[in-house]
Amino acid sequence: MAKAAPKTNTTVNPSEEELLESGKGRPTPSRREREAANRRPLVGNSPQDKKAARARLNTEREKARVGMANGEERYLPVKDKGEQRKFVRDWIDARWNVGEVMMPVLVLFLIVGFAAAQTVLASYSLLLVWAFVALFVLDCIVLWLSLRKKITAKFGDMQRGTFFYILTRAWQLRFLRLPKPQVRRGEYPSV
Repeated sequence: MAKAAPKTNTTVNPSEEELLESGKGRPTPSRREREAANRRPLVGNSPQDKKAARARLNTEREKARVGMANGEERYLPVKDKGEQRKFVRDWIDARWNVGEVMMPVLVLFLIVGFAAAQTVLASYSLLLVWAFVALFVLDCIVLWLSLRKKITAKFGDMQRGTFFYILTRAWQLRFLRLPKPQVRRGEYPSV
């Protein structure tokens, strides 16, 4: 078995020049000094810097809001991006949907139901509510079947989640839809 080399007690005293050349040339900073150096705000210290950053953020948000409302592709959320979704939006916006008038009609029936509680009018209003819901479901089924055929003819296959996208777009009041409708009534997109 090989023996380890014997340890020597010789100390070498390097000169200051050698220490400066081989070392870092400064003392190691204390932990307190390093933590103090790392403590700084992410935004500038002055109130003017904070106001400028807030103003810049507000202008970017406003630009994104206007871009999304206008249907600009880069500002749209992921669920609204793509040619298929644009086609569906334009098709739904070009037609009258039962779902558009459903919310105001349901509110009207609700008021009538409360005002005429325990009367024949309340029971008729409840029947009309269910008839209106059935009409909405029928309209969505017809819309789904026609759009499925058109999307398959134009794009080949359908994007996942298209049925619920059609349903939610058809349900909303026209003036509340985002992105805003880009076509007038009757201006259907080409297939």
